[in-house]
Amino acid sequence: MFGGGSHRRAGWGLAVFLATGSLIVLGPGTGSADAAAACGGRQVKTVPFATGELRVYKTHGYACAVTVAKSPGARRQMAVTLQARGGAPVSDSGQFTQQAGPVTVHAINRCVRAAGSVAGSGASTGWILC
Repeated sequence: MFGGGSHRRAGWGLAVFLATGSLIVLGPGTGSADAAAACGGRQVKTVPFATGELRVYKTHGYACAVTVAKSPGARRQMAVTLQARGGAPVSDSGQFTQQAGPVTVHAINRCVRAAGSVAGSGASTGWILC
C-alpha cells in the first residue's frame, strides 16, 4: 500500500543475516563481559567470596544483580537474590556452569540488598544504594 515494503523487508533480512554471521564468527561472549551485558548500567558493588563474586549494577531506576563463578565449568548450585526495601525478593537459583541471574528490581529512591552463592560459599551486601 505504501510502497517500499519489500525494500524494508530486505533490509531487515540483511540485518538478521549480519547479526547471525557475527555470532558465528565471534561466538558467544564469556566471563565478566557477560555479566555486565546481562545487567547493563554501572557496576556499583562487587563482593568476592571463595567460589565467586556477587555483582550489583544500577541503571535508570533499576538495580540488577548476578552471581558469577570464579571458575566456570561443571554445573553446580548457584543463586542470586535481590530485594528493594519494602519489596519482595527476586531470586534465580539452580545448577549453573557460570552465573546465576541476572535479577532486576525497581529501585528509584529505594535501598537494595543482594546475596549470592556458588557451591555453598556466598556473600551478601547489606542495604546499599540508599
